[in-house]
Amino acid sequence: MRYVIVGGDAAGMSAAMQIVRNDSQAEIITLERGEHYSYAQCGLPYWIGGDIESKDKLIARDVDTYRTKHGVDARINHEVTTFDPDKKTVAGKDFELSYDKLLIASGASPFVPEWENVHLKGIHTLKTIPDGEQLHRELGEKKKVTIIGGGSIGLEIAENLVGAGHEVTILERSPRLAMNFDKEMTDYIHEEALKQGVHLELSQDVLGFIGDEDGCVTGVKTNLSSFETDLVIVSVGVQPNTDFLEGSGIQLDSGGAVKVNRYMETSIPSVYAAGDCATQYHRLTKKDTYFPLGTHANKQGRIAGLNMCGTPRVFQGIVGTQIYQFFDLTLARTGLSSRELDELGHPYKCVQAKLPHVAGYYPTKKPLFIRLQYHAGTEQVLGGQFIGEEGADKRLDVLATALYHGVTMQDLEELDLGYAPPYNSVWDPLQQTARRR
Repeated sequence: MRYVIVGGDAAGMSAAMQIVRNDSQAEIITLERGEHYSYAQCGLPYWIGGDIESKDKLIARDVDTYRTKHGVDARINHEVTTFDPDKKTVAGKDFELSYDKLLIASGASPFVPEWENVHLKGIHTLKTIPDGEQLHRELGEKKKVTIIGGGSIGLEIAENLVGAGHEVTILERSPRLAMNFDKEMTDYIHEEALKQGVHLELSQDVLGFIGDEDGCVTGVKTNLSSFETDLVIVSVGVQPNTDFLEGSGIQLDSGGAVKVNRYMETSIPSVYAAGDCATQYHRLTKKDTYFPLGTHANKQGRIAGLNMCGTPRVFQGIVGTQIYQFFDLTLARTGLSSRELDELGHPYKCVQAKLPHVAGYYPTKKPLFIRLQYHAGTEQVLGGQFIGEEGADKRLDVLATALYHGVTMQDLEELDLGYAPPYNSVWDPLQQTARRR
């Protein structure tokens, strides 16, 4: 059996390792368009900021490990440009390969709008190790850096660049940062950004860039103003790498992600998809969505690999869990926000609280801001958000587990959670918040 995998990162190599372990007769060929296998894209901002000393720390397994230790025909600089499901082949420059089973794990790339002068030198994205290397070379000493986009990646990059001594401005087209948080929570994010010296320019729709005679960016033009800058990082989202599937008949969603079922199967027999190029099943909406994260890519890749080699396994879905650091704060959310619930037309209620993250009398206590959404009729918990210096991660994972199992607000109250003054209050802040409904 020949297995061909398009993509050599999280989803692709998670699948490859399952095939290695479960099919001793397998011929496995992986096709990576770059030169790096299995690296931690989420660690790139921390390498740029200096917390991680070397890009090598971000590589979990290099290509030689797959070749020599696991017997995978792992190829680099092999970009697939065409896919023929009738012939059961994939092809690119100077190669064509037939397959018995195919996994599309081609990932996603940063989306860059067609702004004026977008190809000037000094305008960057950050998704791959080569992106990071180029950014490292150009940053040098203290510079004025403009980040376009105030989502999770933009905020992580901002934190790390400020820590490295750069002057940072965030341009965001929306009226607030972190739009996947409710407005009542983003106020704390804005306060933290300003406290740390980040310049915020909100409700700014980028039109294009200004350059000098050497073709280097010197400014950003928006619908409201213009801003001087030495370097720009664009972080406005990603789009699935699925252009090579055009004309193949494979079903895609409206954003170009490959539609898959719970077994990671596509609309074409013997063809699977996983990771940032594919859809994910959402347990709360009971619909497919597009929520590209490394956690999902690893899970989906593992499920795809098992199904490809005859060990049936269902992908159980996501609940929308996300966490990241922003200077002194941890920003954490899971489930559905108020905006998402409004769009879905679900009847819901919210409850919010500010509580100490441990026993109120314990000297290490820090304020923790909590917001919960729940169904107005059944009281099923639908989502939650946590912001604070300490304790947000613990409550996030408790709530994500609760959402996975469809619990109610009363169920939250009755959970048997750990208590000792240095770790918690006798009633966990999550439970205290649930009781306020």
